[in-house]
Amino acid sequence: MNKQGKPYYFGLTLAFHSSDYNIFRSKNFNQQEQILSVESVTGPGYNVNVVSNLKIGRYFDFRLLPGFSFTERNISYKDLSLPSQFNNIKIESVFTEVPFHVRFKSEPYNDMRIYVLGGIKYSFDIASKARRTEQDRILKISPTDFSVEAGFGFQFFFPYFILSPELKFTQGINNILIFNERIVQSNILENVLSRTFTLSFHFEG
Repeated sequence: MNKQGKPYYFGLTLAFHSSDYNIFRSKNFNQQEQILSVESVTGPGYNVNVVSNLKIGRYFDFRLLPGFSFTERNISYKDLSLPSQFNNIKIESVFTEVPFHVRFKSEPYNDMRIYVLGGIKYSFDIASKARRTEQDRILKISPTDFSVEAGFGFQFFFPYFILSPELKFTQGINNILIFNERIVQSNILENVLSRTFTLSFHFEG
């Protein structure tokens, strides 16, 4: 059967991403003098996902892509009370994630299509309990995250598989800060949202 006409197929995704936090300061930031600044620093990561694709009519696909994401994010403080090694908080996570996407595809041109996608993703950091450092006592991040995703890509049809390079943006929608009013590094923050840019390569057939 021609791969463009198959009602469903499966595959594997290998991806590389760049992640950071969208940080919102609280009103308490301006009421203290210990911390001069706080900002997010981008960190690298990679994903491995399994692809399940179901066609919905001629132009739409429903996609389920469960997998694992290995992520590094950083929050940098300029904190007058801490030694310099604690001014950068590195948060290394191993997420089990379940993205749900709807994909809209163009008409095929020779052996290629263009597509756009949108969807939602649930993530849980399975490394959160194993992470017990001094930095975690300064700032704690929730292991659970919900995100919306949007992106675009290309399908290239080969005799035995489909290759789909894809660029995607992921924006967290729930506050993942575990607030602690007794710790100033937490008290000066109002909201922390996750944010990721991902380059994926889907191999499907």
